[in-house]
Parts: sequence; C-alpha cells; structure tokens
Amino acid sequence: MTWERRAGVNACACVTVEMMILAPSVEDAVNARFGITGSRAAAGAVAGMAGLVCLAPPMAQAMPSLRPATRPQADAAELPPVGEVDYEPLAGDFEFTLNGHTCRAHVAGSVEEDVLAQDAAHRTDTVAEKHLTMRGGETCGSGRTPGGSITIEQNDADVDPKSLLRLTQAFPPKYEQIMVLSFTMVIEQPTDNKARAAREPLILTTKDPAKLIGSLTQFPPKGDLYQLQNPVDLVDLEHPDTVVATIEKFPVKVGGL
Repeated sequence: MTWERRAGVNACACVTVEMMILAPSVEDAVNARFGITGSRAAAGAVAGMAGLVCLAPPMAQAMPSLRPATRPQADAAELPPVGEVDYEPLAGDFEFTLNGHTCRAHVAGSVEEDVLAQDAAHRTDTVAEKHLTMRGGETCGSGRTPGGSITIEQNDADVDPKSLLRLTQAFPPKYEQIMVLSFTMVIEQPTDNKARAAREPLILTTKDPAKLIGSLTQFPPKGDLYQLQNPVDLVDLEHPDTVVATIEKFPVKVGGL
C-alpha cells in the first residue's frame, strides 16, 4: 500500500488486496438488498474494502513514541576552588606514652583550611591548615589517677609542609586528604613528671609533623574520621633531641560536629 499527501489529508493512491473471501450468506444478502449482481457486486466489495483501508490512519502516526526518556547524567565531582576557606570543628580521643606511662586524652577544638593551589592534571588541591587549637584532659596509668589538662596549638603554619586533598573518584565522589600538622602540646600539672611538684606545665612539641589521613565523600568534611599515619614523637623544647612522649593513636573526627 502506498500513500500520498493532498492538501494536508492522507489519500490512498493504490490498494492491493491479495486475498478476500466473503462468506456466501453475507454476499447473497448484500446483493439481494441492493439488487447487485455479477461483476457489479465484486467491484462494490473491493471499493468498500479500499475505503475502509484509506480511512485507517498510518500506524506510525497513530502510535506515540515508546522510547524511554533519557536520564541526565550527574555532574562529576570537582575539587574546591583556590581561595576557598573553611573553618572545621574537630574532636578526638588519643593515646600517648609519657615517660614510659600510658596516657589517654580527649580533646576538641577547631582548624581553618585554606585552599592555596590546584593541580587539575593530578586532581589535587594544596591546602594549608591554620590556627589549630584543641583542649581537653588526660589520664595516665590505670586511668584512675587524676591527670592534667591538655592544650594543643599549631606551630608556625607557614613553615609546615602543606596538606593535600586529592579527588580519587568523580562519581560517586571520593576524596583523600592528608593533613600535615606540627604542634605544641602543653600539659598542665602533669601526673608523671618531675615538674609536677613545682606545678609547672610540661611543654612538648612534635619532632616531625603529624600526618592525619581521611577518606571523604565530600569536602569540606562532615564528621569524617582521620587516622594518624605513623606514631608522632614529642620532645622538650629545651632538649629537642630527647623524646619525652609519643602519640600512638590519634583518631580525629573533622567537621559536622
């Protein structure tokens, strides 16, 4: 069957009927009603069939498209831009040895994170931590001995190696951040130290910067856990070659607290 368009109407140009069988009773009834016989009856039947075919709209026009809608692809994650500044709360419980005794402490505070540079080719940001401050209390030995208060403050941030934030997966987004921190830890009225009798604070500083590693699903972090990469030795400022304390574990939650 072929079709042509005339004045906006589909018109049937040609109809080919390969086989048409009418029941004898139906054919006889039609011929008897209208007085049609012989070749006139056959011609009328064909014309009627052609009319029905021409009135039927093309299937392609009548049926709506059933193709599924295309789902828009989610945007790939991006690194924070250079110049972004975030202020993050953080808190953690950590263990350290002090003159051979095991101590535990809980501290909480905040840190500022500044995005300084970006390496798009390696999907990495350079981040500077500033103004790190954490305060809390500590216990030594069995944990029943009254301990002192602890204050952790960041050393000169301009001297520290910078931290790195790396985009490891675009969708769903995944990041890895390595915080590089050097700090001073002050223990007021330490439990196990010769300076306790004089009630002088024990002032220690990191021998090498601490590295805290966190796996994130967004940046800035929202309560994500960072772990100490390696134990951190602390030395007395007056005797920088003598290790006085070592922080063994320092899990810290950052952001969203």
